[in-house]
Amino acid sequence: MARKAIILTGFIILKFLLQYMLISPEYDLQRDEYLYLDQANHLAWGYISIPPLTAWISFLIKLLGNSVFWVKFYPALFGALTIAVVWKAIEELNGNLAALILGATGVLFSALLRLNTLYQPNSLDVLCWTTLYFVVIKYLNTLKPKWLYVGALVFAIGFLNKYNIIFLLIGLLPAILMTEQREILSRKDLYLAMLLGLLLILPNLVWQYQNQFPVVHHLNELAETQLVNVDTGGFLRSQVLFYIGSLFVIISALYALLFYRPFRKYRAFFWAIIFTLAVFIYFKAKDYYAIGLYPIYIAFGSVFIADMLKTGWKRYLQAVAIAIPALLFIPMYNIAFPNKSPEYILQHAERYKDLGMLRWEDGKDHALPQDFADMLGWKELAHKVDKIYAGLPEPGKTLVLCDNYGQAGAINYYTNKNIRAVSFNADYVNWFNLEQPFDHLIRVKSYTGRDSELEETSPYFHTSLVSDSITNPFAREYRTTVYTFIGAKVNINERIKEEIDKTKNYR
Repeated sequence: MARKAIILTGFIILKFLLQYMLISPEYDLQRDEYLYLDQANHLAWGYISIPPLTAWISFLIKLLGNSVFWVKFYPALFGALTIAVVWKAIEELNGNLAALILGATGVLFSALLRLNTLYQPNSLDVLCWTTLYFVVIKYLNTLKPKWLYVGALVFAIGFLNKYNIIFLLIGLLPAILMTEQREILSRKDLYLAMLLGLLLILPNLVWQYQNQFPVVHHLNELAETQLVNVDTGGFLRSQVLFYIGSLFVIISALYALLFYRPFRKYRAFFWAIIFTLAVFIYFKAKDYYAIGLYPIYIAFGSVFIADMLKTGWKRYLQAVAIAIPALLFIPMYNIAFPNKSPEYILQHAERYKDLGMLRWEDGKDHALPQDFADMLGWKELAHKVDKIYAGLPEPGKTLVLCDNYGQAGAINYYTNKNIRAVSFNADYVNWFNLEQPFDHLIRVKSYTGRDSELEETSPYFHTSLVSDSITNPFAREYRTTVYTFIGAKVNINERIKEEIDKTKNYR
């Protein structure tokens, strides 16, 4: 027991070390991270962009000082806990030490290393998927009702973190119907557990209702602007690449779930992966939505492989199986993480292009992977806005208005805390403070190829000028321009209120 605990601790320590090593210091935080961190200043039971749990974690990060260390700590923690849950699942499936090491290695050296570099709901989403599947295994083994209630709690945490976990149930329920475990659906405790889960997520559902279900608008917007560019072939290729080092383990799991006698009671998991992937494909989901589906299958496959290779000369193949994920991580290390400079990526563009990493959500190829480009230019923007703000007469009467949530969030994260940048984009439309009149405007405008901001806005101010812009050519926000308008001729607050109403009515 002590030996196993030491080995698991070693995996967890290595996980944390790798997560902090895989980001070059020349990169800033990523666009979405700034929005989620700013939610700590606006705690609520719901947001336009995501459910509320990430905001509560952001509040903890704020209490700890809001440093990059703590921003990166939580996704690394969720990744480490995912390894621990897979470890416990393997133990529950009676896997030996070789199975435990194979499973932990497969999860460690996977796409989770990339996912866990970013402070987003996705890391906790994967942990919740894995934990909920583990709870199902525990229930099937013990038939103790307490596991149904634990499952309801895990589902509620997952739901309050990211609505994506609904797809787990959509895939799992018909899978159970196809097996002898369907009798579970007739048990009273299952429905009491479902009621508990509903009560736990009810505050968020009430918030959605009170705000005209912004999640529906958000999903429609995603479908129109991003999901339309998703193709089935690309989605399936990504599924292979996410856990490429453990692909043989996952395939072995599917075989074992059908033909390996000790796994007979878990056969619903075979159908669950098929139904869940089918639903994702039908809705043209982004490829990474399905990342949380696979860790539990690595657990099944690791137990089966270790059992098949436990005698005679086959034992030596256990070491080979364990080595494969680590060996395949080496080329992945050189391309999948923001640990290479933009100049390096530009020089090796074909390698990135062949893997589809240069394709953005607009369906076009660019110089850098989208997430990498989204980690550049933010400090530059914030520092320039801070300098402009400090040079204005009565800077406290200045509204900093941005085009998107990344710009607003980065300014609020890096700059003078008297600055509270806002936008009509995402959650910021609800965060305008119009209690005091504004006399000046700092306008952060994304580059679109047509510069009409001065022409449109200068008539409302006594002084108008182009103050600065983002000059990093690799940044997604390259050429984003900062305009300064001084001395309002009109009531800025009233015009902002009108624009807020238009935005909300549109939604």
